[in-house]
Amino acid sequence: MKALTRTDFNFEGQKSVYHGKVRDVYNINDDLMVMVATDRISAFDVILPKGIPFKGQVLNQIAAKFLDATSDICPNWKLATPDPMVTVGLKCEGFRVEMIIRSILTGSAWREYKNGCRELCGVKLPDGMKENERFPEPIITPTTKADEGHDLNISREEIIAQGIVSEEDYKVMEDYTRRLFARGQQIAEKQGLILVDTKYEFGKRDGKVYLIDEIHTPDSSRYFYAEGYERNLAEGKPQRQLSKEFVRQWLIEHNFMNEPGQVMPEITDEYAESVSERYIELYEHIIGERFEKADATEDIAARIEQNVSGYLKTRK
Repeated sequence: MKALTRTDFNFEGQKSVYHGKVRDVYNINDDLMVMVATDRISAFDVILPKGIPFKGQVLNQIAAKFLDATSDICPNWKLATPDPMVTVGLKCEGFRVEMIIRSILTGSAWREYKNGCRELCGVKLPDGMKENERFPEPIITPTTKADEGHDLNISREEIIAQGIVSEEDYKVMEDYTRRLFARGQQIAEKQGLILVDTKYEFGKRDGKVYLIDEIHTPDSSRYFYAEGYERNLAEGKPQRQLSKEFVRQWLIEHNFMNEPGQVMPEITDEYAESVSERYIELYEHIIGERFEKADATEDIAARIEQNVSGYLKTRK
């Protein structure tokens, strides 16, 4: 199976390109962004050495559906999806903050809590909580976006005091974050899932705050299966989940958390294919529709170039 791990397009009007961990973003005339969801996969802030077939299509199509399903809550950057792996949208000036919202104590928050932490990003946490227990209400734990390495936890007060985001804009982002998350939880519930936590990124254009980037994908979100949640919590058992956490757990089991001296385990074709199957399973559970694979026999990059170039011509 083919995987697209690198792009090097030169679209008409292209001003620059940014190669992120997973997405390659092309700036068209400082007006539009062409975001290509590649098949790269990252964990612990490092890109794994092998791509995952259809992963980019899964992420792009989930994000596109959720951008459409939440456009009544706040404006977002999306204009079109001219290719299964591509979204084209408005270029916004991104805020250097990721808005992370959590409804359940799990993942990195649980790891910190277990080590005695009772305050996360300025939010006080109650004593006596168990792993995978719900918070009294969802908490927002923002991070600052780092150019390299780990994003850093930061409090609302620090963000405003340091002038990273104005208080006025932060209040808008906070309000949008809570409302988007509530909508995401409602949609997940209909699919027998719990939206546990997620992250949103926002930007500004013409003085207005927009939702940008992806939304409610398994790379940016964690889902639990609703069935069995309470029983597993009561019995102290792990929750069945839909997220990228299974990749992180596999790496941990192979003694890799991107710490000094650790060596990335080999990613075999068989393992890459199994991760691909998990991503497709995630899509079908989250969206509630059968996943239609794009034609993998053709040249993926050539297909994207043709589809995006054709769309950009219609914008003239």
